[in-house]
Amino acid sequence: MADGDYDYLIKLLALGDSGVGKTSFLYRYTDGNFHTNFTTTVGIDFREKRVIYAGTDADGITERNFRVHLQLWDTAGQERFRSLTTAFFRDAMGFLLMFDLTNQQSFLNVRNWMSQLQANAYCDSPDIVLVGTKADLCDMRNVHTRQARELADRYSVPYFETSAMTGTDVDKAVTTLLGLVMKRMEQSCGHASEPNGSPASSHEMEAVVTRKCC
Repeated sequence: MADGDYDYLIKLLALGDSGVGKTSFLYRYTDGNFHTNFTTTVGIDFREKRVIYAGTDADGITERNFRVHLQLWDTAGQERFRSLTTAFFRDAMGFLLMFDLTNQQSFLNVRNWMSQLQANAYCDSPDIVLVGTKADLCDMRNVHTRQARELADRYSVPYFETSAMTGTDVDKAVTTLLGLVMKRMEQSCGHASEPNGSPASSHEMEAVVTRKCC
């Protein structure tokens, strides 16, 4: 697809403690590769990808494939960048909340991130997917699947254990979040349309999702 040749622009935000693997996760999703030479993200960075989403048209019945331009924002996890990170919460339509399966403290801090999301996101119950990273490091694991699933159930969010190295469930986690965002748009707002019935521009959809889909 050429630049601008899409139906919707969807902004997703990856967040979590520093070092949990947010950048590696996003590179695996967008490039299909595992990179080992990353440095700590300073402030905000982002990746992009075009995907096809199978949904329904404005009538809610007719099946249709929508061209989606995904912007995946990569945030710094350090405390000194926290005010900059939270400034992006309200503009994001969905959140990949990550912790490191080999780092118990990063898992315990998920509750703090959830509190910040509830205080700063576009509404009180934003679309979130909880992601445990580095699932390939089995011998170093410090967070059990049962613990993570119980926490995900407490917040009523999907949970995936992923590996940027092997690619395990990376695509599935993002696809699940995209599906939640798109369903929120369909259920709460309907498909915003221009007078001729075609999908509204990406900028209009951003406004609709941010203002009305809560």
